[in-house]
Parts: sequence; C-alpha cells; structure tokens
Amino acid sequence: MRRVVLAVVSTAASLVLLLSFKSHGSTATATPPAAVSTATTSSGSSAGDSATSSAGSATSTRRKTTTSSTVTGTAANTRYGPVEVRITVSNGKLTRVNAVEYPTSDPRDAQINAYAIPALSQEALAAGSANIDLISGATYTSYGYISSLQSALDKAGI
Repeated sequence: MRRVVLAVVSTAASLVLLLSFKSHGSTATATPPAAVSTATTSSGSSAGDSATSSAGSATSTRRKTTTSSTVTGTAANTRYGPVEVRITVSNGKLTRVNAVEYPTSDPRDAQINAYAIPALSQEALAAGSANIDLISGATYTSYGYISSLQSALDKAGI
C-alpha cells in the first residue's frame, strides 16, 4: 500500500511539473522587407540623344527605348496565409522581385519569412524565372512564392 501511494504522489508531482513547463522562444520579431513599388503596371521611358552626321550640318536623332513594366502575380494561398509577388521587367529581363504580401501574423512566421523572402527574391533574380529552389524551413512560403512569381511572369509574357 505504501508503494502505491508513493507512485501516485510522484506521478501527480511529475504531471504538475510537466504541465507547468514553459519553453522560452525568441521574442524578437524580424521586420519584413518593405514593398518598393505600389504601381501595378507602368510603361517605360525613352531617352533621346542626338548625333551629328559626318557633313556637320544635318542632325539625326537616335532614340533608345526601354520598356519597363511592373506586374503583380496572383496571391497564392498557403497554410499560413497568402503570398503575393510583384516583379519588374525591363527589356524582357527580370530586374526586380518583391513579395508584397506574405504571412507575418505569428512571430514565428515573421522570423521565418525575414530570411526566406529575401533569399527567394535573390534566387528568382539570379534564375530569371520561377525555377528556383525551396527554402528549408519555409516550404509553404516557398511554394506560394513560386506560384505567385510564375503568375506574374505569365502576365508579363516572360
């Protein structure tokens, strides 16, 4: 009988200690990267420069036309929230990639996306397409990012 009482008391004490345990996670939240542009579509500008012909009296004008457009992809819903990507394309080449919406409501989401979003943007710029690697620890965000990026590339005609 004495052993049974001792076993019950020690089990109860162990449960109390176990249930009162609180883990200490990181309390600092990372600041998400800011969106750079708010326009969804913009057309390019042209720069003109003049050159003098060999005769010296006639002038001809050459124009360098650069076309630049900013396109926002369709938001991809993930388990933790939507991910939306905005791209800038100049002369048919991807020049800027920004995530304008991604999960940040939970401190852990903000912490994960603080390193995942810049890494995904850098990879997308280097690849020039949506054929990029996933970020370990940010799988859902990576899939949403790639989906929205592909949508924006399709809208831009790349």
